[in-house]
Amino acid sequence: MIYTLTLNPAVDYYIDMNTLKEGELNNINNAYTLAGGKGINVSKVLKNFNIENKAILLAGGFTGHFIKTDLELYNIESKIIELDNNTRINIKLKTQNNETEIAGKSPDISVEKINQLIELIDNLLKDNDILVLAGSVPYSIGNDIYSKIIKKVKENKNIKIILDARDEAFKLAVGEKVFLTKPNSKELSEYFNRSIETKEDIIKYAKELIKDGSENVIISLGKEGSILITSNNEVYYGNAPHGKLISSVGCGDSMVAGIVYGISSGFDIVESYKYAIASGSSTAFSEGLTTFENMKNILQKVKIEKI
Repeated sequence: MIYTLTLNPAVDYYIDMNTLKEGELNNINNAYTLAGGKGINVSKVLKNFNIENKAILLAGGFTGHFIKTDLELYNIESKIIELDNNTRINIKLKTQNNETEIAGKSPDISVEKINQLIELIDNLLKDNDILVLAGSVPYSIGNDIYSKIIKKVKENKNIKIILDARDEAFKLAVGEKVFLTKPNSKELSEYFNRSIETKEDIIKYAKELIKDGSENVIISLGKEGSILITSNNEVYYGNAPHGKLISSVGCGDSMVAGIVYGISSGFDIVESYKYAIASGSSTAFSEGLTTFENMKNILQKVKIEKI
């Protein structure tokens, strides 16, 4: 079974408008609301690909109820630790020239709730399951939360961990050995606390990340494509297929879903990488998260070159 964990979910309020004038009344062209969070997005894309999975999350209040209902509409089974406070609301604002995000404040989460979460995850997971740890850590939770979860589930089980996080939580988790990480070039620079810009440096430091505990690494380069470094230090460059950009929201999460799709379908890491690229690109060219059909149409445009 595949499980996704979202520690910091949100109700995402998407707004489309021509221009934003600060200090004035603004009119919008369109708006809609979805359950958001990196792990939730991964779950939704996997479901679009007809891959069964379960979403684990911390959520509460009327916004938490909205998220639970949204997942039910997707026929995604959720395992929720109920919080006393409302889950946050994020604003995703798109104008003619820019995309702007406003992140809402996370609810307070007690130590008791975190202990319940870790116990829940440990009880759910079985040998050979896949666990996707994705997204930011709420301010009231220690940055060691991902590393604690990894330690617990890997005590006596063979679990593939896919980590898509950043900052201190990422650093602590990588050291516990994970199957895959997916930083972008900026996040790689943050991890090593140095400017990493050239492909040569990106490859060099991605290999250092493998030494630190990530069995495989995908470095996202945006419109410049991406780079995969495997556990045996093989390096592959993947292109960024051409298409009309509609929104970059969810592209990284779709890449994670694509590689999970490949792995769960029995493909090797390089073949799975093709699905990651196609999934991320397809979401960029779509209104919302990619469908399986749209991803398959992009797949034929994906080109991977061994470096």
